[in-house]
Amino acid sequence: MLDQYFDYLKGLVSEALNDESLTPRQRLKRYLDIITDKLKRDRWMIGCLIGDFSLQVSSHSKLLRKRLDSIFREWRTLVASCIAAAQSAGEIDSRFDARELAEFLLASWEGAILRMKVERSPAALERFKSIVFETVLSKSQRKAARMNRTRKRSKLKR
Repeated sequence: MLDQYFDYLKGLVSEALNDESLTPRQRLKRYLDIITDKLKRDRWMIGCLIGDFSLQVSSHSKLLRKRLDSIFREWRTLVASCIAAAQSAGEIDSRFDARELAEFLLASWEGAILRMKVERSPAALERFKSIVFETVLSKSQRKAARMNRTRKRSKLKR
């Protein structure tokens, strides 16, 4: 059951993160929006099976805990690849390793989903997305300022 759910989740990840019509940062946002839409259809009551199993069952089964760890590592790799592409494109600050950012993103997102289930509301998800995209998954302020200065100089030379 867990593997079937993860296969379904990987399909959602691929749908968003492999969409070449979007920039890498837009793909990350699209992925979270796809999941948010799925959670909305479930009336904010059902979260992520992987997160639920991690919370409730992993302490009772070493085999299940190892499988969950493997799933999280594979999931992290998919997200980290997109984050790395966004960093290369200058859309996301490169101060942090893409794998570390992906780990943070997934762990925090799972926490927001847990809170969503308690509140029966999208507020935690929307708060998460807003804060993450304005801070963690944003351009560095120094880089943005440098790019603005370069653009201004280019306009002055014309």
